[in-house]
Amino acid sequence: TNLLAYLSKGRLVRAAYLSMTRGEGGQNLIGREQGADLGVIRTEELLASRAIDGAEQFFTRAIDFGYSKSPDEAIRFWGDDETVSDIVRVMRTFRPDVVITRFSPTGGGHGHHTASAILARKAFDLAGDPAYQPVSAGGLTPWKPTRMLFNGSSFMLPELDTSAAMKLNTGGYNSLLGESYNEISGRGRSMHKSQGFGAAQNRGDVINYFFHVAGDSASSDILEGVDMSWARVPGAGATSKTLAEAEKEFDPENPAAILPLLLKAWSELAVVDDSGWAAVKKRDLRTLILAAAGLRAEALASVESAAPGDSVRIRTTVINRSAFPFVLKGIRVAFAHGDSAIGAPLVNNRVTTTDISVVVPPGEPATAPYWLERPPDGYRYDIADPALIGTARSPSPYKVTFALAASGVEIAVDVPVQFKSVDPVEGEVYRPFVVGPPVSIVPEERVLLFPSANGKTLNVRITGGRTASVGTLKVQAPPGWSVTPAELPFRLRGGASEERVSFTVTPSPGAVAGEYTVVANIDDRIVRTGTSVIRYPHIPAQTLFHAASGKLVPADVRRKKFSVGYIEGSGDGVPEALRQIGYDVVLLSDADLLSADLAHFQSIVTGVRAYNTRPILALAKGRLMDYVSRGGTYVVQYATSGRMEGGEPGPYPFRISRERVSDETAPVTILAPDHPAVTYPNAIGPDDFSGWVQERGLYFADTLDTSYVAVLASNDPGEPARNGGLIVARHGEGYFCYTGLSFFRQLPAGVAGAYRLFANLVELGSREKAEGKR
Repeated sequence: TNLLAYLSKGRLVRAAYLSMTRGEGGQNLIGREQGADLGVIRTEELLASRAIDGAEQFFTRAIDFGYSKSPDEAIRFWGDDETVSDIVRVMRTFRPDVVITRFSPTGGGHGHHTASAILARKAFDLAGDPAYQPVSAGGLTPWKPTRMLFNGSSFMLPELDTSAAMKLNTGGYNSLLGESYNEISGRGRSMHKSQGFGAAQNRGDVINYFFHVAGDSASSDILEGVDMSWARVPGAGATSKTLAEAEKEFDPENPAAILPLLLKAWSELAVVDDSGWAAVKKRDLRTLILAAAGLRAEALASVESAAPGDSVRIRTTVINRSAFPFVLKGIRVAFAHGDSAIGAPLVNNRVTTTDISVVVPPGEPATAPYWLERPPDGYRYDIADPALIGTARSPSPYKVTFALAASGVEIAVDVPVQFKSVDPVEGEVYRPFVVGPPVSIVPEERVLLFPSANGKTLNVRITGGRTASVGTLKVQAPPGWSVTPAELPFRLRGGASEERVSFTVTPSPGAVAGEYTVVANIDDRIVRTGTSVIRYPHIPAQTLFHAASGKLVPADVRRKKFSVGYIEGSGDGVPEALRQIGYDVVLLSDADLLSADLAHFQSIVTGVRAYNTRPILALAKGRLMDYVSRGGTYVVQYATSGRMEGGEPGPYPFRISRERVSDETAPVTILAPDHPAVTYPNAIGPDDFSGWVQERGLYFADTLDTSYVAVLASNDPGEPARNGGLIVARHGEGYFCYTGLSFFRQLPAGVAGAYRLFANLVELGSREKAEGKR
């Protein structure tokens, strides 16, 4: 981010960041979103960061499948040829003069990072090769960058020898902006809130080190030998002279005075080949013209979402805050028929408003991030439109085009249709207008656990849209499962009314785990999705449509019915999973931890990263350890090794390391076969570790006090055994447990063995209590 801010804000060049993935496989410090939903959040966080440092943002189709210790694994999962093709596409689209990798192809660390450098090197050679994906076969025009550099860092590679590196100070102060590039960088990096990447806005010199990788060498500057003039754009000589005159005559107190020159440049640029730099400069020039005139146009929908067939009023407004004589010639709504001819002069500082009624076309698909429109192809997104590959977002299909005219020149201004509300705290809040199904179906139990042949209740919420909906609802279950009733009628009034209905799902003998789907039928229109909105203050609200489905899991999970106190961390689905097992779960507040009677709970469990996000745990440690010593069970799920806001969690010393087992199929050895963690009330064996997803665990414990028992061991291929994934200690009459096993992923995924093992951790000490031994 520091280098991007320096290049964009300081050197005034186009800079861009190409991220291999959207971060889907990471952890979430601010909520419970995982997988694709987390990828949407991190996409928006990257764009929020780019909005601060001024760079652009690209992606490949690769999916973050969790921490990888091998670049070979990452490349194999993503597809070597396919991912290189994506990088080439971005290079040919963005046309960089200099390509910089942030990671080394041999530096180790995260396999995804290392793979990015390996694949970038291949793409660098192919981007300029006309034989690779030729134009005649639908490919893009070849582009050969001038050079490729590795931006080395002793932070990532402590042993890096920088003596022969080209050095660049990117910590300078920009007096026009009133801040340094590393201050800008700190603000941008702090947008990555789901990763806990809040950063200081440091001041002073920042030395970056660059190593030559390929292409032309440079001795003193990364942009050495790069033509920075208009001479690189054929036919743009007249435009160059006009803009130079505009720059000379620019008056910050009266920016509209140069509009005649800017409009002249617009006419001159219109006849230049509209590819490469000419297209970029045309975009920039349009922005400059609007800024010089203080022109603002927007299109606001009367509702934030609508279904196909719904009527929507769109209010368009445009204001010219200058005396320059612009005329609003017409308005076109992308999904309406015909244009609205206006022909109205835009009077200085007076809003021109036009209301347009449109009908969302029948059959219009639900608005969704383009990369989620189809199921992925393994660990790579399947994208229907190749032109979208590499882009951060797809352009809104719901847009309004304002046709403006001045001095014989016409300029088309596209704006997305949005919905605006006024929050009493935040003020104006804008959201993209979206199209969705007529109803939203949300099963309240995404995993139904069946420890016996008895039926269980599946509750479903169905919410209507703006118009009334009448239909039936049914549950499609896999073979071996029965659902009663077969279907239920519903009748929803308009205005987002809601009903809650219940089905009973029962397994037959021998039923195996499978997926159910809830289906609504409205006049023979089938709906299988539910709507959710991701809302965080640092990114725009994101509307997503999820399958109205879940998992039916027969699992012999034995337990004693008792009360569990749960200390939420950054957010996970474990409380719901505990309720599925049959426990009474109470979420504990900060006040509860300081003053409530904890003896009421047979067990207390912390959510993931609670010790990173709940400072109150440091103050409550004495009470929690006293609770354990008096016979309670305290289970702490993983915390990261840095920023331990809650202090040290255990009664005896241990260290939270960065060790993990990233292979979800890695064999697991039970080191303490007689320990209650693996014997009661469920006998844990090899089958309980089958079907795990993404990883075995992360942030394992090490440097253990002798009071701890390491219960399990596992390791990634070629590594020594890691025995810190599950440690237990007796403390007084009770038990303390720390686990880095990724229950927060396994339980929502319906992994039966994870339920059985987690029940054992919650039940530590329950056998002794039942036998009257404590």
